[in-house]
Parts: sequence; structure tokens; C-alpha cells
Amino acid sequence: MNKKSQKTLWAQVVKTGIIKSNLIPMVAGLMLALYTYQYSFTDNIWNIVFAFLGTAAVIAAAGSFNNIYDRDIDAIMARTKVRPTVTGEISIKKVLIVAILLLVIGLILLYIASPLASLLGFLGVFFYVVPYTMWTKRHTIWNTEVGSISGAMPPLIGWAAVGPDIWHPACWALFLIMVIWQMPHFYSIAIRKKADYAAAKIPMLPVVMGKKRTYIQTNFYLILLVLSSFLFLPLSLGLTLVSLALGLFWLGLSLFGTRKMDIKDWANKMFKFSLVHMIVIYFTVIIYSTIGLILQAL
Repeated sequence: MNKKSQKTLWAQVVKTGIIKSNLIPMVAGLMLALYTYQYSFTDNIWNIVFAFLGTAAVIAAAGSFNNIYDRDIDAIMARTKVRPTVTGEISIKKVLIVAILLLVIGLILLYIASPLASLLGFLGVFFYVVPYTMWTKRHTIWNTEVGSISGAMPPLIGWAAVGPDIWHPACWALFLIMVIWQMPHFYSIAIRKKADYAAAKIPMLPVVMGKKRTYIQTNFYLILLVLSSFLFLPLSLGLTLVSLALGLFWLGLSLFGTRKMDIKDWANKMFKFSLVHMIVIYFTVIIYSTIGLILQAL
């Protein structure tokens, strides 16, 4: 097998797409902490490097552990049955060794940046592998809520890598937005891939409770998402307004979208906007913080 093919296979194992998407809120948390406490970017450059590499490593480890444990249900679903852990193109023993090494290396790198960042990194992997992958994903409709805890750890890790603590309201705004964002995001995926989840007997909300319940619960979380925007207020009116506008638009898309389209079309639009929401809000935080740091340095 050629080198390119091996690279592609390992990218599936460690879930590079998830790594990339989770590094954005991590960087947002890190940059916002630097700006909030008026810390120098250059003085913290090594903490930034260690946080970036360490976070990427622990996310890769979590994805690898997930692929190992889920290979029985992955073999049933169309979108996952070609994963190397299912096809046997990479041995489970090799994946396990790599996952452990990634976890250890990632936690060490995060510890060098900050012991708290390392603890949060460990908790992120633990929640993703044990309460989510090994338990709730197969047994309860609340699996998305449980999984959202690990999915929202990156901004906390980034903040903790350079900040003195994680108790600032803006830090928790980043965390809560990430927690709440995952529900409408993954509910829309669950509607789009309902047949796959049903075949694998994964109790996603649309599979067990139906599309109407999923629609109602989606709107409930979108209202919470709108309200969470006000946690930015002690730090920045601008960030508050951007977050508020994005949340209100998403809520409006959900409430009024079903009047003109069927539920699958609605789910497709909800999924696409969820990506726009995450990218815009966290890049706004990064740009805002970067400009603030530059102005502080002048």
C-alpha cells in the first residue's frame, strides 16, 4: 500500500476533520484569555505551541479510541463502514498503541503549558470515550448531551493554557456556546442519517422520539444558545451582538424553515448553518482578540 493511502487511512482513524474543527474554538479560547488578562502573545508563544499540539494529539487519541470501540456499529452504517478499523486495513492493535501514545504525548504537552489544561484534556477524552462512546451512545437519547461535554472542552483548554483560571464569564460563554451548539448540529445529522442510526440501533433522538420531538428540542437549545450570548457582555458588547445575531438567525431559520420545506430539507439547512455559526463566532473571537492584543502592544 502506498504512502498516500496510509496517510488517508490514518486520517480516518484519528478523524482529522474533527481535529481541525475543534482547534478553532481552542485557539479562540486561548486568544481571548490573552486579551482578557492583557498577556503578551510572544511571552506565551511556547504555551501556545504546546496547547495547539497537545490539543490536536488528545483529540486524535479520542477519535482513535472511539473507532476501536465502535467498529461493530460502524460496520452497519453506510458512512462509517469503510473506516480502516472496520475493514481491517489497519490492525486494531496498531490503532490502540497509537491512541495511547497520542494521549500520553498530548497530556504531557498540555501539562507543560498548564496542569489545568492537561486535566481538561484528560476529562475531554474520558467523557468522549467512557460516558459517551461506551455507555450513552448505545443506551439513551441523551447521548448527544453527554457527548457535548467533551466536544466543548477545547475552548476551556485554550483558555487554561495561558490564563490563571477558567472562571471568567467569557470563558464559560465559549464553553456553553460549544455545548449548546452541538445539539442542533447533531440532531440535524441524525435526521439526515436516520436510517443508518436505526439500522445500527443507536438511540438518536429522531430514531427513538421522532422528528417532531427533535424539532421542538432543537428550538429549546437554540433559545438557550441565544441567551448564552449575554455571557460575553462583561467583556465585549461587540462579541455579544455578533453571538446574539447568529443565534437569533439560526432560531429563525429553525422556526420558520419548516413552513416551506420538508424535515430533511430543514435538517440540511440547519446542518449547513451550524457550520457557518461555529466558524463565524469563533473566528470573530480570534480576530477581536488579535486586534485587541495588537492595540495593547502599541
